[in-house]
Amino acid sequence: MAVDGAQGRAPVRVVLADDEPLMLAGLRTVLEAGGAVRVVGQAGDGAELLAAVDAHRPDVVLADVQMPGTDGLSALRVLRARPDAPPAAILTTFDHDDYVAEALRIGVQGFLLKDTDPDALIRAVRDLAAGGAVLDPRITVRLLPRLAAGWPSPPPAGLTLREQQVLRGLAAGESNAAIASRLGLAEATVKKYVSALLTKLGAENRVQAALMAQNWGIT
Repeated sequence: MAVDGAQGRAPVRVVLADDEPLMLAGLRTVLEAGGAVRVVGQAGDGAELLAAVDAHRPDVVLADVQMPGTDGLSALRVLRARPDAPPAAILTTFDHDDYVAEALRIGVQGFLLKDTDPDALIRAVRDLAAGGAVLDPRITVRLLPRLAAGWPSPPPAGLTLREQQVLRGLAAGESNAAIASRLGLAEATVKKYVSALLTKLGAENRVQAALMAQNWGIT
């Protein structure tokens, strides 16, 4: 297996889905430039995406939302229902807010714009592979006013200091392992705190909890 020489780690294996061949080629070039990421499969629609995931068992999926036939969001909805689903992020543009909101509801872990800086895109893929969440701040700014309408404000009372510390980690997109390392806790303990937080906040997933925390200024 090839190893990322700079980090001494195996490259993150990615499946890409986009119906524009030039976009696919450009994303692949960007992602594989430093050796930290290897694109193991490509797809031009949602059906091909699901087939590529089955064939290659990637660490991360990056998918456009608007594609012919089975669109990306429909494919990700099927994928997220699987217990062994890899982390997934949608690649979107500013005029697809409805898709982003629905992707959040079904539990997609990342929201990235297609013009994301190449280095930031690679970092995002590595963060997703590690179990973190990736939220492009430009998307967050647009969506928060709309999403926050149904959230409690101010945040629920009764959060312990440790839960607040874990919530800050979620707001920053940290994985359970990263939060555990920062706080000096076992990863299993952090997982329990995250589960408790989701219940207390009424959040469907860690990405929604992260957005809630950002809306409340918890960073």
